[in-house]
Amino acid sequence: MTNHVPQWRKSSYSGASGSSECVEVAALHPAVGIRDSKAPDVPHVWVTREEFGQLLGRLR
Repeated sequence: MTNHVPQWRKSSYSGASGSSECVEVAALHPAVGIRDSKAPDVPHVWVTREEFGQLLGRLR
């Protein structure tokens, strides 16, 4: 078994300053992880890919 290290990423809209309040997402097979960019060591929330798609649809 391989220990997968998630690749967390922020939206390109969050700016380059690093001080923006935003969330990060990562592909976690078979789910999507969501975490606070200011507190990366705090446990993250995960949702199914379907739920994440629904969330994005509502945000649009």
